[in-house]
Amino acid sequence: MQINEDKKHTITTIQQAKRVVRIVVGFTVLFIGVAMIVLPGPATVVIPIGLAILATEFVWARKLYKRFKDGASSVKKSIFNNNKDKKAQRDKGTE
Repeated sequence: MQINEDKKHTITTIQQAKRVVRIVVGFTVLFIGVAMIVLPGPATVVIPIGLAILATEFVWARKLYKRFKDGASSVKKSIFNNNKDKKAQRDKGTE
C-alpha cells in the first residue's frame, strides 16, 4: 500500500509542477504581449498565445481568449466581404 500512495503523491507533485509552469509561462507571454502594445512587436499575435496557455488553467482566460477569437473572426469576415464587394463593383464597372 505504501508504494501506491508514494506513486500517487509523485504523480500529484508532477501535475502541480506542470500547472505552475503553465501558469508562469502563460503570464510571462501575456505580459510580453501587453508590453508589445507600446513597444515594437506583434502584440496581436503574442497576447492570444498567452491567453491560450492560461486558458488551460483559468476560466477567465478561456472566456477572454474566446472573445478575442470571435473578434478576430468578425474582423476577418468583414475584410474578406469588403474585398469581395469591391471586386464585384470593379467587375460591374468594366462591363
